[in-house]
Amino acid sequence: MWQLFIIPAAFVAMSVIGFALMGADKRRAEKGAWRIPEKVLFGVSFLLGGVGSLVGMFVFCHKTKHASFRILLPLSALWSLAVTAAAEYGVWLAVCG
Repeated sequence: MWQLFIIPAAFVAMSVIGFALMGADKRRAEKGAWRIPEKVLFGVSFLLGGVGSLVGMFVFCHKTKHASFRILLPLSALWSLAVTAAAEYGVWLAVCG
């Protein structure tokens, strides 16, 4: 039964990382410091961190003027939810069958 918690835990962990990266990049932008590359922000968002990245974008008002972020982050959030749900359903079938 413990297998049912692995995928949701990965989803939550990546969402927290995505949220934190958006906040950290916003702080760095305000200070004029070294920035987190956009490919890292997008990579985390498409590796199950889409929901956290999207929430972070709006909470921190960061990257909201960039069309690529306004389009791709909602898509990555949907992707993250769909992959998590499909994988969790597959694990549920295997475990609870």
